[in-house]
Amino acid sequence: MRSMLLPLVALLAPLSAASQQYTPPQHTARPPPGIARSTPWETVQQADGGTQIERDRPARHALAEHRRLARALAPLLPQRKGVVDAYVLSVALDSDPVFGREAREAARVLARRYDAAGRTITLGGTDGSAPSPLPMGSPAHVEAALARIAELMNPAEDVLILYATSHGAPYGVVYNDGDQGYGAISPARLARLLDTLGIHRRLLIVSACYSGVFVPALSGPQTMIVSAASSDRPSFGCAAENDWTFFGDALVNRALRKPQPLGPAVTEALGLIAGWEQQASLNPSLPQQSMGDEVKHWLAPLEARMPKVATQPVGRPSAEGLAALRH
Repeated sequence: MRSMLLPLVALLAPLSAASQQYTPPQHTARPPPGIARSTPWETVQQADGGTQIERDRPARHALAEHRRLARALAPLLPQRKGVVDAYVLSVALDSDPVFGREAREAARVLARRYDAAGRTITLGGTDGSAPSPLPMGSPAHVEAALARIAELMNPAEDVLILYATSHGAPYGVVYNDGDQGYGAISPARLARLLDTLGIHRRLLIVSACYSGVFVPALSGPQTMIVSAASSDRPSFGCAAENDWTFFGDALVNRALRKPQPLGPAVTEALGLIAGWEQQASLNPSLPQQSMGDEVKHWLAPLEARMPKVATQPVGRPSAEGLAALRH
């Protein structure tokens, strides 16, 4: 009898493993509380105020998140006097795994490129394989992380590098954690936060539809900002099962891995994106960029310390999904 059971056990084992496979948070048709009934003007006001709504959370959720955030902020190193230090904040504001994967790898690439080991924070949901051990990428956590960075950096010397990836809307980037977390960060809100904290030296990279809305509000003499799309266009590649959005794959996973200056890296990435969109007969996303006149003062010393050897892209290329987008 035992010998007869062994083949049966072997057949059932894969089914058992599959039944225990992790399922990421799902977005359903359940409307966000209050937000769904808001007028466009009210939605903008909520985004400008950094509105965040949490519902149906277990009682210990807030405590667990507090501990995750404390663990993420505690190891941050102070700035080094006489050195232009970069502080990297990489954030996935939506719980779809594509954003969690992109934010994690963006943190690694940017930390390596800009000598930010020990000065990097990653916020975001699952990468699709298991519940996330990271603090969630919520508006409140973004604010706390920025405030901690501001405490440690010398604003006259150091630089914030912010990478934000999520779904977007004409009023900003959207925070959406399954059916339980809702909110948004608008250009006005982010500009006010950074100005209040005294963070003026900054490289801001926004990977989201309509993310060009951030460019006018955040541009300045010491700011470099790159968006995945213009203010009235969607960007592409944000399906939950993808490893990268088009923008993240082109800029982070390819161009910024190479020991080339930021300007040529952005040019390379925009060329790749335009080619992929043309192949799929997509309406061009028209990524935007703005570089202030004083950016060179902090960018040059950072790029002088860049690694001289490129790293290889990881994950499935975003362009692999082009065939599906054609239909």
